[in-house]
Amino acid sequence: MTSTSSHQDRPGWLLPSLSGYRREWLVADVVGGLSAGAVVIPQAMAYATIANLPVQVGLYTCIIPMLVYALLGGSRAMSVSTTSTIATLTATTLVTAGVAASADDPDQALGSLVTLTLLVGLALLLARIFKLGSLVENISAATVLGIKIGVGATVAVGQLPKLLGETGDVSGDGFIRSLLAVGDAFGSANAATIALSVGSIVVLVVLQKFAPRVPGTLIVVACGILLAAFTGLTAAGVALIDPVPSGIPTPRLPDLAHLADLVPGALAIAVMAFLESAAVARGIRKATEPQIDSNQELFATGAANVVGAFFTTMPSAGGFSQSAVNQAAGAKTQVSTLVTVALAILVSLFLGPVLSLLPQATLAAMVFVAVAGLINIPELVRWARISPRDFWIALVVALIGLSVGLLAAVAVGVVVTLVLVLRELNIPKLDIVDRRGSAIGIHLGRGLYTANALENERAIIALATTQPEQVTAVVLDVERLDIVTVTVLDALEDLDRELSQLGITLHLAKLPEAARVIARRTSWYASLEHDGRAHDSVREGLDAASA
Repeated sequence: MTSTSSHQDRPGWLLPSLSGYRREWLVADVVGGLSAGAVVIPQAMAYATIANLPVQVGLYTCIIPMLVYALLGGSRAMSVSTTSTIATLTATTLVTAGVAASADDPDQALGSLVTLTLLVGLALLLARIFKLGSLVENISAATVLGIKIGVGATVAVGQLPKLLGETGDVSGDGFIRSLLAVGDAFGSANAATIALSVGSIVVLVVLQKFAPRVPGTLIVVACGILLAAFTGLTAAGVALIDPVPSGIPTPRLPDLAHLADLVPGALAIAVMAFLESAAVARGIRKATEPQIDSNQELFATGAANVVGAFFTTMPSAGGFSQSAVNQAAGAKTQVSTLVTVALAILVSLFLGPVLSLLPQATLAAMVFVAVAGLINIPELVRWARISPRDFWIALVVALIGLSVGLLAAVAVGVVVTLVLVLRELNIPKLDIVDRRGSAIGIHLGRGLYTANALENERAIIALATTQPEQVTAVVLDVERLDIVTVTVLDALEDLDRELSQLGITLHLAKLPEAARVIARRTSWYASLEHDGRAHDSVREGLDAASA
């Protein structure tokens, strides 16, 4: 077994996916990278138009963020660029901040994009510093489904004017305004544009269904360019994208004029970027590959956004479609991503004039088909049958996204998740693990926190006083009390006093040393130890209580 790199020769956070790399994997990685590039490059260019950004911004997003993630990411096959959800939230954020409304000044729009992407990256890195990976992943699947339905419907409707012949993208203005724009577009619909749009959509849907390994996006892009170059499409009124400059991205500084207005959207994008990346990384991981570390993914995705920001990229996250193509083509490691990056650089250097012949309707068709898959009504129906609570959460979040806005939907989804988590923590989980005479041992199934200390106190008292036989002592197993706060200590002291008034003596068992050090600073716990009511095990506590 030959390895081309030694894991011991580099830091553990650098190139983690190349650990134990074999030379025989190289061909598979090259094929995987080229296959993913055929999907992600035209797709990212299309997603840039959702936010009324130049298509080269999408192309640049296939270079810098991908390169950074390849160096730092833990997933072996995940491809990181922008996604339809992230692109739509980007559009909404820019519109809300008043940036997209002044798109006649591209420097201002691109400068604000740099700021937004930088804020997203910094938010992800801060989450990594505070190790919030597992906390963010607690956001419910129902919330994510609702957001994606809102995104899918908003963007799909927003593409209809372009499919009819209009040139502006209204997805960032929200679902209701997009619907109004569709009505206005019917009056100026262009027959040639409609024919091209319908043909592109049919090709994409047919290939997706019957030949999923064929890069449908690449085929419709090539066909659109050929039609524009060799037929009379433009003379028939079919609009082309703005000219695409040749060259690699150059550094740009952020424009801080709209900083405060961009922060809420950046936080929403950061949450969705991490959720999508973590879901894709786990979804494509093979059983023989290392487990995905949430905090490592926060670091890698955050760094990809921070570095990419200075090269005018959109906020980036793991994309399922290109990652699935990458893996299906046999990619073994992030070397495949480096191949995709090389392909994107070649496209940006040499194919700018060719890409400039691309019809806007072709990109709109690609976006339309991509986001239509987000409107997962069958899944919503399945949840209605299995879990009405999840169904209503998803439905409400989706309706908020369609009526109030997508940023509001993300905010509501996060709040709902936190409420559900706190509600779950507030439900005491107590078990009687042993009984010795009139003494019982109670195990705390959940740790004690500031949020649930009072509920657990009440539940312990109720459990001790409702036993068939009288209880005179309770030995409380507090092994899960790793971190102790003043609120928790006060609750335990209050529990001791309440039980004492009922003729029941409280003993504590298995308190972790770190918590014990803090508890000893209180006179109550010092008295508990002095009275011999602090024990190393429940059995020892029961022996002492029943003596």
